[in-house]
Amino acid sequence: MKPIALNRAALAALPSSVEVPRFDPDGVRAGIAHFGLGGFHRAHMARYTHELMELDPRALDWGIIGCLLMPGDRRMRESLNPQDGLYTLVEREGAQERVRIVGALAGLADATETSADLLVRISDPSIRIISLTVTENGYCLNAATKRLDPAHALIRADLEQPDAPRSAIGVIVEMLRRRRAAGTAPPTLLTCDNIQHNGEVLRGAVLALASRRDDALASWIEREVAFPSTMVDRITPVTSQADIDDLAARHGIADRWPVISETFSQWVIEDRFPQGRPAWETVGAQFVPDVAPYEFMKLRLLNASHLAVSGLGQLAGYVTIDEALADSRIRAVMTALMDRETGPTLPAIPGVDLPAYKARLIERFANPAIRDTVQRVNSDAPVNILLDPIRDRLRTGDDVKFLSLALAAWLRRVRGTDQREKPLLVTHPLAALLREKAIEGGVDPRPLLSIRALFGDLGENATLVGAVRLWLGSLYQRGIDATLDDAAALAAQ
Repeated sequence: MKPIALNRAALAALPSSVEVPRFDPDGVRAGIAHFGLGGFHRAHMARYTHELMELDPRALDWGIIGCLLMPGDRRMRESLNPQDGLYTLVEREGAQERVRIVGALAGLADATETSADLLVRISDPSIRIISLTVTENGYCLNAATKRLDPAHALIRADLEQPDAPRSAIGVIVEMLRRRRAAGTAPPTLLTCDNIQHNGEVLRGAVLALASRRDDALASWIEREVAFPSTMVDRITPVTSQADIDDLAARHGIADRWPVISETFSQWVIEDRFPQGRPAWETVGAQFVPDVAPYEFMKLRLLNASHLAVSGLGQLAGYVTIDEALADSRIRAVMTALMDRETGPTLPAIPGVDLPAYKARLIERFANPAIRDTVQRVNSDAPVNILLDPIRDRLRTGDDVKFLSLALAAWLRRVRGTDQREKPLLVTHPLAALLREKAIEGGVDPRPLLSIRALFGDLGENATLVGAVRLWLGSLYQRGIDATLDDAAALAAQ
């Protein structure tokens, strides 16, 4: 049977194995605008909003406009517009699979060439929340200070042409200027990126750019705009052509860009929404006065472990995270990293069983149904995920054996080749400089650690340099297998 092309008219014809929206997608009205309409957002925030719409008709007023800024976002427009904004979400764990059509999108605003139409749409007071999953790079920050980088090419362009901004931060500031001029209330700005204190980081970037344009505008933003922090968690691998073909063959859906995810999902949000919000707690989100402990836990245990496993796994030749975790040596390193180094940096976290959380992380990483790639994690995760716990451990005089191994793997990988001279894809904004310094230093990490924009003053810390040099030397001179043997033996002690 020929797969059915996904759109609103085709919903009634989809097979019974596919869950269709229990509401009319034609009735969805925009109340949220989202920057970064990738797989994670569509598996996470959009999915929570969809589930709420199925329970409460009032939630139809909280439809999401997908804001497309980057040239690569054109593919999203080409995929979702013919599908009336619908897409398939496939959630997997082991042999279990749930397939459903998500209908929470209220349309797309294409700013890949000009932001004029996008600014009109998000300046409308009906948009009460603007959310973001643009990765740390999308905030145009200095990597070491986590503050807006005024020398960033996009920020320079936005200051030269503030009414035609190109960055997410520039668009937000211009939207807020228009709201202030019109006398309309500003939206809540909700970041869902994996950045520690993400609400404060977004607030700092917006205020920094606004102050360079108009001090009065910056003062108004400081008084009137809410920037709640969040903690988000759901493993969402990059959709492959094989996923698209499998969906068509087994479920009869021709979807240009479905989303694959694990079944686990977590969303912790600070409850600061002056213009109102969806009742996401009804469908599993958790609202708290302070998200910092939960965010800290996730960054230190999940994200740091993810980057450690991905760096070592890619050097070892593994393609997916579950393949890397099937290597008992890498699993031992992840366990030791959490138990001995990242876990001890955590504060008390209300209502969380940390041993159970860590055990569940290992199960999630090892889930063979997800096929999350080491390349995705290595591309998306900023090295600060490792550097922040390293700084905390060094400050208290504690050892960093396993964190320095993870950092050494990162430094070895950015050379762009493995020990067999097989090319490795490095997508970091400083990729050329990283490769140059990696080649210059070889077994010596100091040339790479001297890049202050990334590492700050860590390259001057003799304890860290010595620890990383041992592991980096082993990776270069003895290879990944011998290095993992040593690491597993250390973990067993």
